[in-house]
Amino acid sequence: MYLRSMETFNRRKIINDPVFGFIKIPFDIVFDLIEHPLFQRMRRIKQLGTTSFVYPGANHTRFQHALGAMHLMGNAIDTIRGKGHEISHEEAEAVTIAILLHDIGHGPFSHTLEKTIIQDVNHERISLMMMELLNREFSGKLTLAIKIFRDEYPKRFLHQLVSGQLDMDRLDYLRRDSFFTGVTEGTIGSDRIIKMLEVVDDRLVIEEKGIYSIEKFLVARRLMYWQVYLHKGVLAGDQLLIKMLQRARDLMASGKQLNAAPALEYFLGEEGREMNGNDTDNFILRFAELDDTDIISSAKIWSRNADVILRYLSKGFLDRRLFRIEISEEPFSKERIEEEKKKVSVKMSVSEPLTDYLVVTDTISNHAYSTIDDNINILGKDGVVKDIYEVSGILNVSVLSKKIDKYYLCFPKKI
Repeated sequence: MYLRSMETFNRRKIINDPVFGFIKIPFDIVFDLIEHPLFQRMRRIKQLGTTSFVYPGANHTRFQHALGAMHLMGNAIDTIRGKGHEISHEEAEAVTIAILLHDIGHGPFSHTLEKTIIQDVNHERISLMMMELLNREFSGKLTLAIKIFRDEYPKRFLHQLVSGQLDMDRLDYLRRDSFFTGVTEGTIGSDRIIKMLEVVDDRLVIEEKGIYSIEKFLVARRLMYWQVYLHKGVLAGDQLLIKMLQRARDLMASGKQLNAAPALEYFLGEEGREMNGNDTDNFILRFAELDDTDIISSAKIWSRNADVILRYLSKGFLDRRLFRIEISEEPFSKERIEEEKKKVSVKMSVSEPLTDYLVVTDTISNHAYSTIDDNINILGKDGVVKDIYEVSGILNVSVLSKKIDKYYLCFPKKI
């Protein structure tokens, strides 16, 4: 399909990464996967969606993040092997592929439009489908990587390196997002954490002397969520983008002719709303044509549309005219929401049902440490493994593990 023939000696490239310095490509097949159009597409997808509305430096991409996670995986493999645990060449190659491709299914603006373009389908599922497509193209060479990705391989700790409390995904994105946003509170000691990795009973643990690095990691994660990922300006930008696409889709469904970037137009129509019942490979390949540029170019077209709602949302997204946003510990009352809708209805001369695109309420959650699916286990000097919940003497881990829910209300600042 896309596969190119490469000279073997040309595959061991060195990449200069602003966060980790020089990164080596460890396997020939990894080079081929990086060169593949499905992976190159991630150059055109922002890692942090609309976060650059608040932090202008946050223009880094999923491509950069995937390479950084791949680099950290190589360090983790070396550490675990150095402590006497066997990771074969085939396993090392597979787990490297799994982390390299773990985000390949992200759509435009990453998490912002997840489950919006393809309804009720998350990026993990699309990533897996893309990996399966690539596996057929690469004659089954990704089979082991897919087993590790799906947690179907006997060595469970390999999956934890890809998806777990201390996976290479988190260790990269916290450092990388901190670097590009300039939010120093997110800086973590990823090298130190990796050096402290150990395997006990097929599970990843951290040596006791690394506990302070883990405590800092948990605090950094909590702070990055409040200060970056769930920042008021980011939430407001996200809702502008989500509601813009919803309005465009609803207009098309009502029979209105609506110009859009060709790659996006398919997903605004009836056929592109759901994956079920479609030719899956064709559907995924169509999705792979989408990136941030399709959203931006469509917004530029719609900013001159006759529909007042679509025009307002598109211009707001392009010109950073964000919603006003209020955050509360308690849900907003129906009376308050209706009050804002009536104001918008009068000022914009639109019917009250249409104000659903402009007055939005939703929830946010911050959960730095979850013990439901996976634990961070500390290996004591006596050989006993305990949850960090029991061991930490500095932090109240019970507070960090508590899920905090908040509510927010968005509405136009000025009409």
